[in-house]
Amino acid sequence: MDLLSIVKQINGVLWGPIMLFLLLGTGILFTFKLRFLQIRRIKNIFKQAFGGIFKKDKSKDSDGISSFQALATAVAAQVGTGNLAGVVTAIASGGPGAVFWMWISAFFGMGTIFAEAVLAQTHTEKIDGEITGGPAYYIKKGFGSKFLAGFFAVTIVIALGFVGNMVQSNSIGEVFKSAFGIPNIATGIIIAVLVGLIVFGGISRIASFAEMVVPFMALMYIIGGLIIILKNFTMILPAFKMIIQGAFNPAAATGGLIGATVKEAFRYGIARGLFSNEAGMGSTPHAHAVAKVDHPAQQGLVAIMGVIIDTLVVCTFTALVILMTGSIDSGLTGIALTQEAFARGFGSFGNPFIAICLLFFSFTTIVGWYFLGEANMKFLFGKKSLPIYRMMVLLFIVLGTTMNVPIVWELADMFNGLMVIPNLIALLGMVSLVVKSLNDYESKYDKLGNLK
Repeated sequence: MDLLSIVKQINGVLWGPIMLFLLLGTGILFTFKLRFLQIRRIKNIFKQAFGGIFKKDKSKDSDGISSFQALATAVAAQVGTGNLAGVVTAIASGGPGAVFWMWISAFFGMGTIFAEAVLAQTHTEKIDGEITGGPAYYIKKGFGSKFLAGFFAVTIVIALGFVGNMVQSNSIGEVFKSAFGIPNIATGIIIAVLVGLIVFGGISRIASFAEMVVPFMALMYIIGGLIIILKNFTMILPAFKMIIQGAFNPAAATGGLIGATVKEAFRYGIARGLFSNEAGMGSTPHAHAVAKVDHPAQQGLVAIMGVIIDTLVVCTFTALVILMTGSIDSGLTGIALTQEAFARGFGSFGNPFIAICLLFFSFTTIVGWYFLGEANMKFLFGKKSLPIYRMMVLLFIVLGTTMNVPIVWELADMFNGLMVIPNLIALLGMVSLVVKSLNDYESKYDKLGNLK
């Protein structure tokens, strides 16, 4: 049995029903424990996320970054190829109804991601003069397990910093070769140089980059999708009907075009939703840990906005464009189906548009994932390890564009699954701390987040 077969078997167990049940179940638990915070505090969430965009007084020093910069860095890590290709996989395997279950996973995932951000804010460390945090830190200091903390740190460095970034650079290389005829290795070298210019500047440069690029990236994709949706406005209601009907009767939604069952719609929708917004996976808390806020719960509310942007907005736009242009009947899947949908909507401009969007999505994810790995390299080996880590990341980026990546995708999934386990154990062990933090916040701040 070869390595690919072995890793696939491991992933079949890791990402089976038990993991999905634990991830979704954790979100449901926190949603109830926090008394449906994502509904009760929705105005507060928007105000906390966007109310201080233009305030510069708390942003750039060794004690952290601004709340919005933290959100932008987290969204950079969340919004990637999964938003273009992952949604397609869910629809192709589970039918349009999978989109409904993606929304459900996002709703409950908001409870989990709030908890992750609060715990990350509460358990930070100052390493060589810089504030750092994330699951490894709250697993060690809050949950009290050095072993699980170390295990998490090792797996996330491999999963995202090294293997995951190979996947992202490979996606860019393949799409640019297809759209513009640029050799993969040339694309890899250019990406590595650009990433190096950003990451060697440390957290302040990474945060500034994310703050500028992520809003532009998201708006560009949303405007492109909106144009196609408005051009095909008569298909808006039928598309939503396919999604809702497909969640409970997949055959009726597509006339049997996709032989999906309710079980498959649920499974693929929940899985792709959780993979996309990363709630419970332990990635985004690294950015939220270093945000300068007056109360940990404030950054928890900001973290919820990341799920809204990633799944409820970007993933939904991808799904609507596919369904409204009729591309679901093309027989394509993956990024090729997304390209087909935008080609039907934009004509010859569709392919270059998706290539450019994928460049932004994947490139910002590479920078975001580098940052997550950096926080854990500091945890494991201190700041002295960062020059070696940076050079290794750049090397893996170049290698990623030259490789045939089935094994790389599978390894990324495996290490992603492994890093979820210690994070979920710690989250479930510290439910009371999260509830206590929210109660303290709500005793001091009104529904709009103003001091009482």
